[in-house]
Amino acid sequence: MKKQWLARSGTADLILIFGGWALGPAPFQQLSSEHDQLFVDDYIRLDDPLDETSDYDRVTLVSFSFGVVSAAHWVNDFNVRPTRLVAVGGTLYPADPRWGIAPEMIRATADNLTEASFSKFCRRAGLDVPARKLDVPKARAELNAVIARGPARALSFDRIWIPQHDRIIPTSAQEAAWKDQASVVRGVDAPHVPFRKGQNWTEWCS
Repeated sequence: MKKQWLARSGTADLILIFGGWALGPAPFQQLSSEHDQLFVDDYIRLDDPLDETSDYDRVTLVSFSFGVVSAAHWVNDFNVRPTRLVAVGGTLYPADPRWGIAPEMIRATADNLTEASFSKFCRRAGLDVPARKLDVPKARAELNAVIARGPARALSFDRIWIPQHDRIIPTSAQEAAWKDQASVVRGVDAPHVPFRKGQNWTEWCS
């Protein structure tokens, strides 16, 4: 796991962000908030207890894409209980033909990964900011680690956002995966990466 402070001023509230595969913090740096923000990614190993979170009165965990299943594994493994749990554009089943991405598609993405194929992925995801330079071997290893780790144990979220034009994790798969938590599901008229300049973190955490 890697972590990076996006904002840190010593407030009592922390937004803990589990980002998506390979995109880095760029999709989230457009969002404004008065709270401290700690960004996490690189899910080859989920071995960091993130002791920094203990300094805060309230911790809102916002997970995105493959960050959703990774955050769920982390919460369950370390028995962490954030104040609020939010999922965006992801499920607890990373490689699943019904509730995630078809396993053969993820394996093909990993096996054939190049800078060019990653650029295509970013376009399909709807990323509207420049993507960081890709470390191909590391990104491939991360995908394989997510596949090998498998689905996470059940976890109740306070809010679940499903992009209605998702070309990465199909919208229909997300809707099926979250049917048991339908009361907290909200649709958002956006592609897989739904975050846009001018938005506030409060919009996603409510």
